[in-house]
Amino acid sequence: MRTRKRHLTILLAAAYMTAMLAGCGASGGRNTDTGTAHIGIIFTQAGLGGNSFNDLALEGVRRAEAELGITYDQVEPKSVADEEIIQDEMASSGEYDLIICVGDEQVDALNNVASVYTNQRFALLDAASQLDNVASYSCKAQEGCFMVGALAVLAKQEQIDSRLSPGGTVGFIGGVNNPLINQFAAGFKAGAACVDPDITVLTDYVGGFNDPTTARTIANTFYEKGADVIFHASGASGMGLFQAAEEKGFVSIGVNLNQNTIAPDYIMASMLKRLDNCAYHAIASVVEGAYTGENQLLGLSDGGVDFTVEGSNVQVPDAVLQKLEEIRMRVIEGEIEVPGEL
Repeated sequence: MRTRKRHLTILLAAAYMTAMLAGCGASGGRNTDTGTAHIGIIFTQAGLGGNSFNDLALEGVRRAEAELGITYDQVEPKSVADEEIIQDEMASSGEYDLIICVGDEQVDALNNVASVYTNQRFALLDAASQLDNVASYSCKAQEGCFMVGALAVLAKQEQIDSRLSPGGTVGFIGGVNNPLINQFAAGFKAGAACVDPDITVLTDYVGGFNDPTTARTIANTFYEKGADVIFHASGASGMGLFQAAEEKGFVSIGVNLNQNTIAPDYIMASMLKRLDNCAYHAIASVVEGAYTGENQLLGLSDGGVDFTVEGSNVQVPDAVLQKLEEIRMRVIEGEIEVPGEL
């Protein structure tokens, strides 16, 4: 089978855009020689690198390449304004069996483009659209947060680290006070309460996703109030939490991606939103002829969310991990219903 992997660089100059493609293989949608699906993926303007959501989505596409034999093109827009232009260019080409768009910032553009190209199949990751030709994949963030909330309290109860007190206080730092971030907060609080109904969960909001100074101040305040395990859902602001953990000597929990290696002595675990699995699910639905333009929520049961201690130097004993697996199964089997709202 020929491998076609073209890396597109989009340059927007004045009133027009030039797409540059480099790689091997010819254009032309589905490979008529092999019947393999041809996929396009458009990342957010943040681009690849730095262990971002974009990198995670690309991992899912590469897995599909290896396991399902698909070929793909990838595009890194230089700005949000580029995204609609790129979507339109891909859709109008007729080359793609599926076009994947990553992130909430692409929703408005995608609704415009997908409304025009109604026969083109799209997938939207970590956001939702109501169009029939857009399959939306979102994660039940609250279920992953439930797991790290339970871990936070179990770690304190079992005294897995000398920096942890048996006292009943943990902390949550959100980026902004909105329904999406409160989904994280609700899951974390419920997970903590599942282990200890009397636990106190301190909660505060940074006011933005790129303000590590404020997050650091909040974390220091929480620590002074007895919270020696603090979880964040605050984007780049969370770097301030990790700085405070290192300065004060407490334990933190990362979010969305595996952030453990940022400060492995101070980050015990990370809650994961598995956009790689979402991307793979979307592609597999096309390959298997099961594509439907529906909003799909992936949770613990189907690999949409998880948590990891990999890469951390904070040792979580097997006994604690076993308890967490028991809690996971109770969620998957419906014995525990995790709230998505505070």
